Amino acid sequence: MVALQQIIRKNTIKVKVGDVSIGAKNPVVIQSMTNTSTKDVESTTLQIIDLHNAGSEIVRITVNDLDAAKAVPAIIENLDKKGFKIPIVGCFHYNGHTLLSEVPECAKFLTKYRINPGNVGFKNKRDKNFEQIIECAIKYDKPIRIGVNWGSLDQELVAEFMDKNAKLSAPKSADFIMRKAVVQSALNSAKKAEKIGISNNKIILSAKLSKVQDLISVYRELSKKCAYPLHLGLTEAGIGIKGMVATTTALSILLQEGIGDTIRASLTPMIGESRTAEVKLCQEILQSLEIKSFLPQISSCPGCGRTSSAYFQQLAQDVQKYIDQNMLYWKNNYKNVELTKIAVMGCIVNGPGESKHANIGISLPGDGENPVAVVYEDGKKTNTLRGNNITLEFIKLIDNYIDRNCQKI
Repeated sequence: MVALQQIIRKNTIKVKVGDVSIGAKNPVVIQSMTNTSTKDVESTTLQIIDLHNAGSEIVRITVNDLDAAKAVPAIIENLDKKGFKIPIVGCFHYNGHTLLSEVPECAKFLTKYRINPGNVGFKNKRDKNFEQIIECAIKYDKPIRIGVNWGSLDQELVAEFMDKNAKLSAPKSADFIMRKAVVQSALNSAKKAEKIGISNNKIILSAKLSKVQDLISVYRELSKKCAYPLHLGLTEAGIGIKGMVATTTALSILLQEGIGDTIRASLTPMIGESRTAEVKLCQEILQSLEIKSFLPQISSCPGCGRTSSAYFQQLAQDVQKYIDQNMLYWKNNYKNVELTKIAVMGCIVNGPGESKHANIGISLPGDGENPVAVVYEDGKKTNTLRGNNITLEFIKLIDNYIDRNCQKI
């Protein structure tokens, strides 16, 4: 089995979110967020379960009005009845202080509150509203995430920083000032929350920006200036390959530097695409960095003029589909099955070598030859498959390998 990479994580305070531990060098936690109307209890419950089954350890829901707040207890009770104990985070903007006060059952049932200091209130109401939310968190013993977002920064703080910058003999760029304001807003808000009375082991910080370099710069600065656990995410990452590449780039650099205790991919879903795509991207980032494993990893070649493209592509696709469909069963019945490495290779150039380096691998001969495939297990040739049932026979060999080599639970 493949050993995990030992990246030295920056030590942060441990925060408990339900049964999930964040920070203090605990494993990086994957989060996601529903896009259902929260007042629709059934559809929100089902999407939470889908996200959780895909690998989301914490799920956030929008709590934007009284109907949504009143639905929260029903959603949690619904999850309990279905046998799911999932930490549920309430996302509050503008009116969180009102909703938490007017619907105490919502405040009680949620596992954590997410608040944005830039829109918790305006002018003389800001401090009062913020204090009201923190006092509610203290009353019900809930952790909070103070989530600063560059698109909804405290404009008074930005104006103060801009005024000071304008008086310098060599003023900094507007982007530099914005990044400084993001960091300071997060730190000031955390300090204010502690002064109100919440303990530091109940605070998580995030600072969401939409540009990769800005995000990296801000989190590097935050990690130097505080010990709170940090939630990573590139906000408004975008749709399709753009969103996936930008998110992967930003999060991978920070995680490789030991920065980040919990992550989310804020992707715009493609039409008809499952919400779980953002969870799978987070898993792939952590697995590619060898920080955390979730399912057997498949190595497969891109194909070239030597390969029987359609055949080996279909084989790789079918094997991946089989793994996705059976992972829940394997996880519940075998230890460390997610560390298994599988290779599906298309020709004799790199095929045998790559297959030998996998736990179990198959190497096809290439273009213009009858389907004949050599199978290797832990570096040794064990089988030669021929004919039209190579896919099914190889899948059966994968099953047998896992049964023999992964300890049964």
